[in-house]
Amino acid sequence: MHLSPDDVIFWQYGFFKINATIAFTWALMLFLALGSKLVTRRLSRGLERSGWQNLLEIIVTGITTQLGEVGLLQPRKYLGFVGTLFLFVASATLFTIVPGYEPPTGSLSTTTALAICVFIAVPLFGIADCGLGEYLRAYTKPTFIMLPFNIVSELSRTLALAARLFGNMMSGTMILAILLTITPFLFPIALSALGLLTGMVQAYIFSILAAVYIAAATRSRPPAPDSISDSTT
Repeated sequence: MHLSPDDVIFWQYGFFKINATIAFTWALMLFLALGSKLVTRRLSRGLERSGWQNLLEIIVTGITTQLGEVGLLQPRKYLGFVGTLFLFVASATLFTIVPGYEPPTGSLSTTTALAICVFIAVPLFGIADCGLGEYLRAYTKPTFIMLPFNIVSELSRTLALAARLFGNMMSGTMILAILLTITPFLFPIALSALGLLTGMVQAYIFSILAAVYIAAATRSRPPAPDSISDSTT
């Protein structure tokens, strides 16, 4: 039993190597890219729409509404980033039903990379929405004494995002592997189904936390009236 997909080496030449984390991460990204292309290739702008397009629009509208309830004033602006995070983590969990598949989220390197994406995206969205000066001044509110605490908070929540996702994903894999060696086959199947549900919950939590951090960064100044009207239409 291996603790991480990093331990599964598919190819190695000297210092360079391709492990399960790298291989399945790129395979998952390719699947999501091709899947999004196929799903959206025949969308209609007219009144007559297919049932599949109606389903997609219901899902997108639901996600947008959820992001708006989190506090994002213009949820569609951040739908691509937050939605991609959710789809990646959720798909990494769903594919565990495929024999031989190793979820890349079981590696600390993958969860750290996802957390770093959020760490970089939050100030970028904040600066784009509020401006550099206003965003930096938010670190000194309500008083300048809060500056070091706000900086530490930015770093610690990134570490917490990575550790939380890694711990929850890896623990389920390890428990399943242990039960396969000491219990009958039926119980691990039930636990696998529970693991799929847990993975979906983790995908939801990770994406919602990212949305909360972005909302906090983009609300450094009062929104313009146009932004409020756009978000409610």
